[in-house]
Amino acid sequence: MPGENADELDWLAFEQAGVLASSQAVRLLGRGAVRGLIDSGRWRRLCRGVLLTGNGRLTRDQQLWVAVLVAGEGAVLAGATAAAEAGVRGLRQEPLHLLVPAGRHASTARRRLPLDMPAVLVRRTTILPESHLQVGRPTRTSVARALADAAGWARSDDEARTVLAAGCQQRRTTAGEIRGVVAELPKLRRRPLILRTLDDIEGGAQALSELDLVALCRRFRLPLPELQQRRVDAGGRVRYLDAYWRRWRLHVEIDGAHHMDARHWAADLRRQNDIWIAGDRILRFPAWLVRSRPTEVADQLRAALVAGGWSADR
Repeated sequence: MPGENADELDWLAFEQAGVLASSQAVRLLGRGAVRGLIDSGRWRRLCRGVLLTGNGRLTRDQQLWVAVLVAGEGAVLAGATAAAEAGVRGLRQEPLHLLVPAGRHASTARRRLPLDMPAVLVRRTTILPESHLQVGRPTRTSVARALADAAGWARSDDEARTVLAAGCQQRRTTAGEIRGVVAELPKLRRRPLILRTLDDIEGGAQALSELDLVALCRRFRLPLPELQQRRVDAGGRVRYLDAYWRRWRLHVEIDGAHHMDARHWAADLRRQNDIWIAGDRILRFPAWLVRSRPTEVADQLRAALVAGGWSADR
């Protein structure tokens, strides 16, 4: 934090992590003083129009400011970049994603960025109301808008669904808030997939594996399960089961890599035994099998449901 005698330049450098537009520095110091600081090595010219009030390697915060200042007036952090800055974990850190108003040219690609900068992608939008923005350093889109955009810009449908699930599972936003944003973005890429995924998240899906299971049931015309069902085990502890068909008393657990750990494995076996003792059936599938061999999983699900009294003719 600047001291009590700090001037406007000190505060601006603090707020922008030491990254300044050349125009800002010249306005406050004058062109000659700025040139002297650069020539002496105290400041560093990062690229055309952007300066660093130091000469070290760029931090993440400084990289974000460089991207925003290069992109120009109205630029805001967006997509996975904005979501990560809001605390959503597990998202790709590169490239940096920005939005600018539609009337602006996305100029970043035409400038040579510093070598210690990740790639920067700038997109234009005609829809960026104040309700889609969140105060930050730099300004960014809201978590709901960031996740909607990140899902639309994702490299695959799986990545899009993972982004949405991560933001909701980590309690950074809700499916309802994202749905409200999507309603204002009629041309959003993957809009039907995003809305369907939000439906599944509101139904209880909290991970990609659970979303895959719901998609599999739809594809093979199997009844949809209830997700993340609360259950009290024999020891009085509250457990949450991945999927449950209550009418046919069938549980399904989707096992990720952590279930191979000995402690998780033992706990899983105890929970499985409790379910069998209570009179329910339980099936367990590794997450990779649900995604890569869906027909095999669907056949076993169908057989278990039929054994519980379900009929596809109903």
